[in-house]
Amino acid sequence: MTGRLGRACRSAAVLLAALAVQAPILQAAARPSGDTAHALGVVTWAAGAERLGHGGADRSYRLLVRTSVGGSELRVRLSNAFGDRPLRVNAVRAGLSERGAAVRDNRPLAFHGRASVTIPRGAVVWSDPLRGRVPAGALLAVSLHTPDATGPATGHALALRTSYTARGDHTADDGAAPWTRTTDSWWYLDAVAVRPDRPATGAVAVLGDSITDGWGSTPGRDRRWPDLLARRLARTPLAGVAGEGISGNRVLSDGGGGPSALARLDRDALDLPGVRTVILFAGVNDLKAGTGVTAAELVAGYREIVRRAHAAGRCVMGATVAPFRGWPQWSPGAEAVRREVNDRVRTGVGFDAVADFDRALRDPRRPERLRPAYDSGDHLHPDDRGMRALADAIDLDRLRCAR
Repeated sequence: MTGRLGRACRSAAVLLAALAVQAPILQAAARPSGDTAHALGVVTWAAGAERLGHGGADRSYRLLVRTSVGGSELRVRLSNAFGDRPLRVNAVRAGLSERGAAVRDNRPLAFHGRASVTIPRGAVVWSDPLRGRVPAGALLAVSLHTPDATGPATGHALALRTSYTARGDHTADDGAAPWTRTTDSWWYLDAVAVRPDRPATGAVAVLGDSITDGWGSTPGRDRRWPDLLARRLARTPLAGVAGEGISGNRVLSDGGGGPSALARLDRDALDLPGVRTVILFAGVNDLKAGTGVTAAELVAGYREIVRRAHAAGRCVMGATVAPFRGWPQWSPGAEAVRREVNDRVRTGVGFDAVADFDRALRDPRRPERLRPAYDSGDHLHPDDRGMRALADAIDLDRLRCAR
């Protein structure tokens, strides 16, 4: 199949995939709603679930994550989204991180009153609430033990923070001594929620790719743009922030960045408790992948995300695609599509609000490139100053809509 007919068939196939009402292919749990969603509180931290390497039997993980909104009745969500068999976790604890792997106030979590839980293949599970309060901006230490884990593990590869592992069950050990190895990923943990101090508090979920994932920012300093946005939102009605960036992620198709934004929308955004607004900043990987995706196809994918989010009662803020000339996969054709997509985003996709990240990051003299002061060096990912520019480009007053 070649020529005009081949291109037409390919375009039709991609467009149909983008417009299809996609069931969440890896979500086995029902979406929290009504009393259930209220009981879960508001998400205070989350990371997009990915397939990692094989899990380890008789292994403990001490995972360090930064809260956004503070509150009581902490719950954690464990994920076996990419597992090919049930996953047993026989001990889970949460406390506040001290120096290195040390932890204080390290208390056990339960699942329907039991210390252990078996998570079915492809499913997620929330813990029971933990008594006590967790501050906003706290470095939380979640420890878990997998006694017989095998097969593909679920987690998040680019944590940009050091966590710790140990052989055997050391979840109850407050000290650092047993935790002899480190990991740069988060394993099995994909969300944390609290009951916020102010009952009306909600959250935003940021759906994106490696820029949202923090690639190019300083490791260990929480300088991803969603982290910086969380600091701006700290005293507002949307104090919870879920940073759901996955490096390599695309809007329309699955690939090296895991399931597409369309496929993971429910699990990584709409199903999170307390989320009122989704911020969508994605599309550059669709353009630079060499697939020949058109502006119409990418915009159709955006519109499908908006439609599904609106059907779930959520607002959607869209973001323009940032410049990336100088990256090896840049081409004049991809640049033309990027500009057309951005024109459509600014004027007529159906977003409730728009963040013009293209304008925030581009070099005024060479608008197809990142501003040199914001370039991490690879001409695609912003550095810490660029991340700040993205966070500052969000109009906080426009994050809420009448839905």
